[in-house]
Amino acid sequence: MTIRETIHTIREAVVSLYGEREAESMARMVVCDRLEYNFSQLVAHYDDECEIAGLNELLDELQSGRPVQYVLGKAEFCDFVFEVAEGVLIPRPETEELVYRIAETAKCGARILDIGTGSGAIAISLAKLVKESKVVAVDISPEALAIARKNGERLGAKVEFVEADALKDLSTLGEFDIIVSNPPYIPQSDIVDMRKNVVDFEPHTALFVPDNDILRFYVATANNAQKMLCEGGSLWFEIYEKAGVELCDMLREKGFSRSELIEDANLKPRMVWSRR
Repeated sequence: MTIRETIHTIREAVVSLYGEREAESMARMVVCDRLEYNFSQLVAHYDDECEIAGLNELLDELQSGRPVQYVLGKAEFCDFVFEVAEGVLIPRPETEELVYRIAETAKCGARILDIGTGSGAIAISLAKLVKESKVVAVDISPEALAIARKNGERLGAKVEFVEADALKDLSTLGEFDIIVSNPPYIPQSDIVDMRKNVVDFEPHTALFVPDNDILRFYVATANNAQKMLCEGGSLWFEIYEKAGVELCDMLREKGFSRSELIEDANLKPRMVWSRR
């Protein structure tokens, strides 16, 4: 088959799960990975013959709903490539917006804490983007931290990774200029409306919280931030879009001087920024 025909084959195999646009993007991602092409090279060679080793097995995995990032073992984030695997949340494009907003406002040499780091995507990206930053990243999962450390080493990022529970006191880690967290925030009741590739494969502990306690991680992080943020320091969250107002109210009640709800590129409430 040609590259064009291979892309078509992959797209048709997954279009019923993802829709035309996402299936096309996924097919191109797979072919680029297997041929070690960038997108420009792919377009230039559309009509060349190609052979993808193990294509049928790859199609079976994708048709089962297994995320393409797990199939390929990697995900792109903030122009860096991160290793990912089952047990570690796949970094999302929406979270890139959070990272870039922090990087734009952070001062040189900022002390940054990432709570619930997963693959290390936020912490490592900030370490690379903020000059002379001192970044600490925590997660409760040893499996996630092992992957995060590998990502940090491969990308040459200076990040201290610490195994710790986000719901406990973290104040022994020191004082920070910036604290950021993308915690579990999806109510359990939302599972019925979510895609198979997320529900069946990604770690539920990194995604879901009880319906009656959706702010549990935000409250714990705010409590830590009260002790760990320097005067004038900033607290950043990725959020559940329906809980933004409630979250801002909670932060004001805890004495944060300013809280702002920020929309993402799709005009959905996605981030909260707060000042100590």
